[in-house]
Amino acid sequence: MFEAHFQTFEEPEGGVALTARLSALREELARRKLTGFVVPRADQQQNEYVAASEERLAWLTGFTGSAGLAIVLSKEAALFVDGRYTLQAGKQVDRKAWQVEPLVDPPPEHWLTRHLAAGDRLGFDPWLHTSAAAERLAAACAKAGAELVAVDSNPLDAIWHERPAPPLGPVTIHGAQFSGEIEAEKLKRIRLEINKLGVDALVLSDSHAVAWTFNIRGADVSHTPLPLSYALVPKEGRPLVFIDQRKLSNSTRDHLEQSADVEQPAALAAKLTELAKRGASIALDSATAADALSRLIAGAGGKPVRGSDPVSLLKAVKNVTEIEGTRTAHQRDAVALVRFLAWIDREAPSGSLTEIDTVEALETFRRQTGALKDVSFPTIAGTGPNGAIVHYRVTRKSNRRIEPGDLLLIDSGAQYEDGTTDVTRTIAVGKPTDEMRDRFTRVLRGHIAIARAIFPDGTTGAQLDTLARQYLWQAGIDFEHGTGHGVGSYLSVHEGPARISKLGTTPLKRGMILSNEPGYYKTDAYGIRIENLELVIGTDIAGAEKPINAFETLTLAPIDRRLIEVGMLSPDESSWLNDYHARVAHVVRPHLDDNATKLWLDEATAALK
Repeated sequence: MFEAHFQTFEEPEGGVALTARLSALREELARRKLTGFVVPRADQQQNEYVAASEERLAWLTGFTGSAGLAIVLSKEAALFVDGRYTLQAGKQVDRKAWQVEPLVDPPPEHWLTRHLAAGDRLGFDPWLHTSAAAERLAAACAKAGAELVAVDSNPLDAIWHERPAPPLGPVTIHGAQFSGEIEAEKLKRIRLEINKLGVDALVLSDSHAVAWTFNIRGADVSHTPLPLSYALVPKEGRPLVFIDQRKLSNSTRDHLEQSADVEQPAALAAKLTELAKRGASIALDSATAADALSRLIAGAGGKPVRGSDPVSLLKAVKNVTEIEGTRTAHQRDAVALVRFLAWIDREAPSGSLTEIDTVEALETFRRQTGALKDVSFPTIAGTGPNGAIVHYRVTRKSNRRIEPGDLLLIDSGAQYEDGTTDVTRTIAVGKPTDEMRDRFTRVLRGHIAIARAIFPDGTTGAQLDTLARQYLWQAGIDFEHGTGHGVGSYLSVHEGPARISKLGTTPLKRGMILSNEPGYYKTDAYGIRIENLELVIGTDIAGAEKPINAFETLTLAPIDRRLIEVGMLSPDESSWLNDYHARVAHVVRPHLDDNATKLWLDEATAALK
């Protein structure tokens, strides 16, 4: 019925092919006199979504999650994943060949110290690890009496004979009607930050930072309009952008050359060496800059200065044009979401729909807006036990039929030129159990607590995170992911540096956009998550002694009232939900073209009794 455009549902390779690859890697390591090798899920810029040519971890192990790391030793191999991916990794990798271990607590270095022996040589590719990550590996090796060896070429690439070519997505100009600020003004602000750092130049190793600074977008990776590139911004003089020039049309080249010199990516090393030989201090982003860059600068006599990329924070604070754009994008997205939710309610009770059907349908409704550029990440559509896998991705093999009594969790987003969206709804198919309603209501109360939060300027995400968990904690339960992440403006759906989580140390500033997505997951049974995007705004409070902030909810889609235990809500919580639903109906209803969907929306947004 529906044709999918941006997603495939193929099962990752497994079985004999993966066994042969692991054996081949071990043979290559032995040839290079290495005891082991570290394979991160990363490209040179630590991007969340990477080009097919960079999917080394998936090619070797079969694990397709967006975060992870493998360590291959001569006799043992381990895959390290965080709490989002524990269930998925266990199903995707060969458990006879791989141990599945935690990525964070304890970290992989802990495993290394127990499995390396004195005299062992552990290889790593310095282009795929940050300096901090390399230092942690080196410390673990030293503790075991082993040596960390930076390789000149990646041994995995030597055995990956059918490795895809690097991407060549065309670069486009992100016009002022979307960006709201010309490149010259952005560079002026960046140079103020360079002066504060007291350095001679700044390397933009994050393609998102290059895209934002020079108002360009690209098509090199899935779901994020990234042009893979680097930039070098000196304290004085013209910046340089390093990008494969086959991606540039005459107009995009002219656009870039108004504010920068354009060079091929291979020229970056020579330019950094030239600067470093003069003793320059060069700022590097500790989160995305490859260890190879630090080594190169230091080796040529310069001073690598690692720290936070100042562009990350500048980019996270949206300007007036970007804020208006994201509001428009969310209103457009809301119409597609309501049409989809009404369709699900009509079709799902028959038991004829599958998870893939829902993914394809939602993308089709978004495509019918005429403005969809891509989905902002692979849609998570998990029904019943699949919903309990936090970052579940449906394949033709795992595809489950939606049955009456199921909870369907659907987490999706869209890339529009004026804004990026991310929304999760949990839908009751048939009659939910009392436990489902209790858990859903606890998640909803946490969601409302974040949405209604009022906090002084300078508050961090870690300080707000507890609000989302408090009602789950009261029942002795929790969720194993952050409450919220930053969101870009027609850029990454997962943007730093701010987040709402136990680890969120960046103060939330007005103009930042963050997700609000508490959840609950019962293994092998069901999953619940409610997610809206929130804009940090100022608010007036009589007698306030300092600037006070609040959230404006951007996402507009009904929250399933059938799953709410109304007696558990306070009057203020009920009032918030009724006001929210009234706003959804007010914004969306005029744009609906059929009466059945209008009637569905009226019922879905009716005030709680």
